Amino acid sequence: MAHKNNYPILYSFRRCPYAMRARMALKEAQISYEHREVDLKNKCQELLLISPKGTVPVLQLTDGAVLEQSLDIMIWALKSPLSLSDQNLITENDTTFKHALDRYKYPGRYDEQASIDYRQECLKFINKFKDKLRPFLSGNKPGLVDMALFPFIRQFAEVDIDWFNKENYPHLKAWLSYFESSQLFQQIMQKYETWFPGDAPIVVNYR
Repeated sequence: MAHKNNYPILYSFRRCPYAMRARMALKEAQISYEHREVDLKNKCQELLLISPKGTVPVLQLTDGAVLEQSLDIMIWALKSPLSLSDQNLITENDTTFKHALDRYKYPGRYDEQASIDYRQECLKFINKFKDKLRPFLSGNKPGLVDMALFPFIRQFAEVDIDWFNKENYPHLKAWLSYFESSQLFQQIMQKYETWFPGDAPIVVNYR
């Protein structure tokens, strides 16, 4: 069912890396949207009605179509096809690397194997990733695949920033610094209050 306003509606959560990359793509494509900040512990029925899985980001288009995955939102916004190698890299980021990252970042929260060093597991992906930078994954300028991976690589670096800063990753650090200091990232990290039904629409206008 189409909704009544002229903008797509994005259900988001500021610190979620999947939501970050969706917001980066919308900003890069200069697509304006209505922003609805979600309380992940008390999800609104409006979100659950269009996406029962209850995770963010979710983008409801003006014709009523719903995009429930961050990568689908990025591809829709940027109209950028992915090569097979880019698809494989994003898939590895979202599965193997994310699995190890969660356990490295939050020790004790998940089922863990005592014999596994989860930082070392993360580094298997990081070392593969850094060797692909030229200086971006997309070549001379950042593209969809760079934005798709940046929030997760940023999380990895921040788990133990003192350790990371001592490591010899000059190209990776330059890549991270580019995004962290960019207007793109600063703007998509603006803080919003949790959205409730009846609140005045918050339109993020990039046009």
